[in-house]
Parts: sequence; C-alpha cells; structure tokens
Amino acid sequence: MPKTDDQAADSEAIFRAEDVTRPASALLFYYLLCSLLAGPFFPIAFVPLFCKYCTLRYRFDDSGIAMQWGVLFRREIYLTYRRIQDIHLTRNIIQRWMGLATLAVQTASGSATPEMSIEGILQAKKLRDHLYGKMRGSHSHSQTEPDNTSNDDLALELLTDIRDNLHQLLEAGDRHEQ
Repeated sequence: MPKTDDQAADSEAIFRAEDVTRPASALLFYYLLCSLLAGPFFPIAFVPLFCKYCTLRYRFDDSGIAMQWGVLFRREIYLTYRRIQDIHLTRNIIQRWMGLATLAVQTASGSATPEMSIEGILQAKKLRDHLYGKMRGSHSHSQTEPDNTSNDDLALELLTDIRDNLHQLLEAGDRHEQ
C-alpha cells in the first residue's frame, strides 16, 4: 500500500499538529500484515491491534500531547512539552513502504522504554519538528517571565540550551568532515 497522489499532496500542504487526531488508515493494514506473521495465531495477534487502532486518539494542544486507547482497559497518557527530553522517529522497511512512522517520545522518568509512542503518522518528520519547536518554546517562554520560574526551571533551561548547542556543533563538525 504505497503512498497515493492524495497523500503526497497532503504532505506538501501546511502541517498542523492539531489536525492529527487519529492514526492513518494505513496503520490498520500494517497491523494486519504484522498479525499474518503469527500464522495460525493470527486472530490472537490481530484482535488487540484492531481494538487499539479503532480506539487510538491523539490531541496536540498548546501545553502538551494527549494519547488514549483501549476497550476493556482504557489507557490515557498526557505529556507536557516541558517534560519531553527526546523524540525518536523509527520506521521499519514495511512502514517506509507504506509511508508510516512511529515517534517515540521520551521523558526523564528513568525508564528505558519511551513514555509515549505515536504510531501511524504519515507526516512524522513534520510532527517531530513541530514537537521539538514546542519543546524548545516551552523552555524559552520561561525567560520572558522570570518571576514565575524557580531555580530548577532556570537550570533545566540552561542545560537544554547547552544540549542544543552541542548538537549544533556536532552536526557542523560532521558536515565539515564530509
């Protein structure tokens, strides 16, 4: 199920994260393909994935990201942009063929697994860039209102700026080596 002309046109349109409320329909087809690999256990593998697809909802607002899914056991996650530490974009070969991606959002919770995995996104790079912008924007917002920030917030902001500058220096060094 490669990308259609409509999907290609959509990717060139202006990206608005607020419009992303459901995973792409291609995610259901991806779940079907993955479940087929289970052979005779196909129903056992597909039913939970189908239920997840049908109930999966996203919400992006000015302060954070909300994600919810589940039929019998409802799960809801809300992350503020201030808590986000890193965002990883992953695609396996089938996801690339289908134009899908998964964004793994990590916080400083100390867990090895991501706090939230946003699945079934067609414009994953644009969403990742949007989230990074919001992440950095939430930290720079505290500069304009120093009366409302604590020393911990200022230290976090300083460390974030140092991290961003180091990333830029490493990228510049990689470009010079090539």
